Amino acid sequence: MIDQQQFRELMSGVCAPVTVVTTIFDDIPFGMTVSSFASLSLEPPLVSLAVDRASSLLTPIQQAGRFAVNILSHAQDELAMVFARRDVDRFGVADWYLEAGLPRLIDAPSWVECDLYRTVEAGDHLLLLGLVRSAKRSPDVAPLIYANRTFGTHSRFAERPRPAIADLIAACTR
Repeated sequence: MIDQQQFRELMSGVCAPVTVVTTIFDDIPFGMTVSSFASLSLEPPLVSLAVDRASSLLTPIQQAGRFAVNILSHAQDELAMVFARRDVDRFGVADWYLEAGLPRLIDAPSWVECDLYRTVEAGDHLLLLGLVRSAKRSPDVAPLIYANRTFGTHSRFAERPRPAIADLIAACTR
């Protein structure tokens, strides 16, 4: 079997989305940076995220039975670092509000509201499956990704070809 450091090195080269997963329990907001977020199923609409068993976020999600995923933009690496630290009042530093009863970061371009659908044993983590209740997305904002122990974005995001209809629709919403 591969040793932990070798596996860690391998996985550091895999691009991952950067999100801040949040919940609220007993009127206290909880959140942390998570890069293990993924789409899982269309029917029913499910997402997955892996949470360390020792995480301070795990119990509040299980108690609340729901969570939100704030998908960060390329310009939010500092916010990702705030929610990755343990020695800071994360919600005291971040601008946020409640949407559907869950903490939403003000500048996060995409947001997913989930009910906790199932918890799956997964080694030193638990895999949380979320049943998607609602979602919002800003398609013209480059996502924040993490790879090789640094933040970045898709290198050709701004250059991607877009159908003319997308530009017309975007102009109408301004």
